[in-house]
Amino acid sequence: MAGAPAITVSRLPITHARIHLGQPTRRAHVNKEYFILEKDGIPVIGIMDADEMEDYLELHDASVGRFIRQSQRQHLAGKGRPAEQLLTELRRRKEPSRRRAGP
Repeated sequence: MAGAPAITVSRLPITHARIHLGQPTRRAHVNKEYFILEKDGIPVIGIMDADEMEDYLELHDASVGRFIRQSQRQHLAGKGRPAEQLLTELRRRKEPSRRRAGP
């Protein structure tokens, strides 16, 4: 009888993770591995698959679960938009007005 799959937790210096971010990202998503990133040997942040993180957050805060379900419904209803479109809109809002003040 097979038990639960072994959990893999790897520790990485944050500088290594910054240079090779695609590798732990892929492994976390595909292989469900976990990563602890360290700064000067001190653990500062973890990496895990996004679906698993949503499950974790739902267990710890019911309002997060409601937000995730609402977001999923909006996405399925086509209410999302490309990130580039949102960034363009935010940049426009940030630009100072080009109107000249009257005399």
